[in-house]
Amino acid sequence: MTFPKPSFTPATPVAILKAPAPSKPPLLPELGRRAKTAAGVLVPPVLTLLVALALWQAIIGDSYAGLPSPKQVWLESKDLILHPFYDNGGVDKGLAWHVFTSLKRVGIGFSISAVFGILLGVFVGSNRWAHRGLDPIFQVLRTVPPLAWLPISLAAFHQAQPSALFVIFITAIWPIIINTAVGVRNIPSDYVNVAKVLRLSPVEYFFKILLPATTPYIFTGLRIGIGMSWLAIVASEMLLGGVGIGFFIWDQYNASRIADIIVALAWVGMTGFFLDRLVALVGHFVSRGNAAS
Repeated sequence: MTFPKPSFTPATPVAILKAPAPSKPPLLPELGRRAKTAAGVLVPPVLTLLVALALWQAIIGDSYAGLPSPKQVWLESKDLILHPFYDNGGVDKGLAWHVFTSLKRVGIGFSISAVFGILLGVFVGSNRWAHRGLDPIFQVLRTVPPLAWLPISLAAFHQAQPSALFVIFITAIWPIIINTAVGVRNIPSDYVNVAKVLRLSPVEYFFKILLPATTPYIFTGLRIGIGMSWLAIVASEMLLGGVGIGFFIWDQYNASRIADIIVALAWVGMTGFFLDRLVALVGHFVSRGNAAS
């Protein structure tokens, strides 16, 4: 008895279907959306500024001998506005160089205050006795105006440059200490318990638990501190002299050039806004990095 041989029919090849790649949004609609978003951010403040300038011009006019109108500011300070980088030697420099000199001083003083402020804030926030002993003193010292520290700094250092750096340091350090200490004290207890279970060393606890948890508080203090640093340096330079935006404002006041002072104040405001945005941007990236890890 013979059995028939099994016959095998070759399988029909099956086409492998690939999922279609996600289509990119059209370029023009995407550009339009971004332009609309940018316009929503820029147009309101620009319109507000134009309205304020128009009201200023209408109220002051061109005949008032005190505060100049926007038109007079442009006519009297046109060269100062259009040529911020000129340098004729000495203190005869454009506003950009005065601002740059002030920024260098702020950068040095603020960096020192940031390092010591964060370390002191961590110490005060993590030690109950240090908090009880030092926090009331910090709360009192933070209310002292920046210029009140200037005679102390001059008596201690006898020179303008270190005195200005000390005023920046002593003005900016208090919000950094206080906000960092608050952040340390508000670390969730679950994080602390996990660190104890894992037996993390003090260094590991600082970088893996404390620093990520307190980053928002630290950068809040840094943003307040950078703003106070900029206020302190402008006020200090008015009395210390030399190159700097504060000295420029005081020098133009003595020369009765109010239009130049108004232009300088615009530079001061824009620079302060830039510094605040810069610290906020760094804080955003640092916080996001910690959250991801």
